[in-house]
Amino acid sequence: MNLKPYILAARPKTLPAAIVPVWLGCMLTWKLLGIFDLWLASCTLMGAIWIQIATNFFNDAIDNDKGADTEHRLGPIRATASGLLSRRTVYLFAVLCLLISGVFGYFLYAQRGWPVVAIGIPSLYLCYGYTGGPVPLAYRGLGEIFVIFFFGVVAVAGTFFMQTGTWSAESILLGLQIGLLSAVLISINNLRDVDEDRSNDKRTLAVKLGVKGGKIIIVIETLLAFLLGLAWIYFGQVELFILPSLFMLLGATICAQVIKREPGRIYNKYLALGGLQLILFGGLFTAACLL
Repeated sequence: MNLKPYILAARPKTLPAAIVPVWLGCMLTWKLLGIFDLWLASCTLMGAIWIQIATNFFNDAIDNDKGADTEHRLGPIRATASGLLSRRTVYLFAVLCLLISGVFGYFLYAQRGWPVVAIGIPSLYLCYGYTGGPVPLAYRGLGEIFVIFFFGVVAVAGTFFMQTGTWSAESILLGLQIGLLSAVLISINNLRDVDEDRSNDKRTLAVKLGVKGGKIIIVIETLLAFLLGLAWIYFGQVELFILPSLFMLLGATICAQVIKREPGRIYNKYLALGGLQLILFGGLFTAACLL
């Protein structure tokens, strides 16, 4: 069995968007309350990872069904569109990933009850609803909002809740920062593909606002992630602002390059740098928690 097409469809480079929020949610819990439950953390992490992979499989198949992945694509090749995997196989693996995620969700439900269902059911549906269903978010310019909310606020605050059984304003703040940095990835991706998406009626923010507007969105997301960090001073956690804010050294570089260059294959490099920015923020925040 050739695993390469399955790995391609799973898009492992996107997994930091699932891992970083859970990890930092756990770090914040430990920092504020001295609590860390390895079993609950592992179940939360595995649930998030398998939901992310399921989303990627659905996206691979649905974009192909809608003709969004063409031979003119500037990003990595897609498993369904290239014929490496059949659409039936991709859909099957997407559902399988959801079932695996559901197993870990059951363990969380056993510990925390109905809030896990309230978080889990919308998350499971939106794996498909991000690009499919009656209101596909990615095709309506809502991709960034989805990422900020689910891969930011819900992921971090949800992790905090899984660890403690309570909610906190600090976890929402951290979730917004992570969500914005994750949304940078979506915005760069959409700006790179703006011409192809426009021709396929995929109404991303970059398509709606144009290239100049798409570039401004990336700058706003990066700057907001930095400015929100000032709220850590209000919470009496100055170190959680100072050290993590060093991510802006890379963020400013990404923004400057995006503003300077027109969308094209070079944006794959900026996309990689955006992923590195998210990991850098995670590393710096972890270091700040350990100080």
